[in-house]
Amino acid sequence: MVMSWAISLIIIVGVRLMVKKPTLIPSAGQAVVENMLGGIRDIMEPIVGKSMIKKTFPLLIALFTFILIQNWSGMLPGVGAFGFYDEHEHLKYWMRPGNADLNMTIALALVSAVFAWTYFVFRYAGLKVLIYDLFGNKADPKEVPKVIYVLLFPIFFMVGMIEVVSILFRPVSLSFRLFGNVFGGENLLANMTSLASWIVPVPFYFLEILIGAVQALVFTLLTAVYIGLICNHGDDEEHAH
Repeated sequence: MVMSWAISLIIIVGVRLMVKKPTLIPSAGQAVVENMLGGIRDIMEPIVGKSMIKKTFPLLIALFTFILIQNWSGMLPGVGAFGFYDEHEHLKYWMRPGNADLNMTIALALVSAVFAWTYFVFRYAGLKVLIYDLFGNKADPKEVPKVIYVLLFPIFFMVGMIEVVSILFRPVSLSFRLFGNVFGGENLLANMTSLASWIVPVPFYFLEILIGAVQALVFTLLTAVYIGLICNHGDDEEHAH
């Protein structure tokens, strides 16, 4: 929790100091922030759709930025380095990366894959679209025989039941994927540093920078995909053209 508060403060203060008062000709700090926003927006827009990007972008950019800095926080001096031993002789660190704790990744997964997904789907798609997307017969009755079209109903219903199960497991997959990568990276750095304090750990720090960025992007992309699967049907005709 302490690391999460610190990371949130770093994001707020850092963006404010970099942007300051936005100008038509951006400063170096403003250009960095605008390029990051523009880059993430360009990646997410085809997934969630043009009609949904403005509505979902605050959530997506917040998830990406917060998770990215949380992932990298394990490389800050003092993080995962100091602590105390409990009554079972287990070392408890004073500060650890937030995403190296399963409680944090579960909270992020519940916010993105449950609460936010439910809000966007029911607010901008509706229950009817959701039910059709899960259980509806997607075949065109004009292109398939009537008998086959009728027989497809139970098949699509069973596929919908499988999809419901996958939706329920989304928080599990999201939280454990992020937790496993960050926790594994933290242990890797600790082990390499214990073997040799100089030079040897350096390549692994660069590896953690890459993995931290990839995992933040994967988490955000999956959140966008979950929302776009239901809410992005309005852009189908435009994409076809």
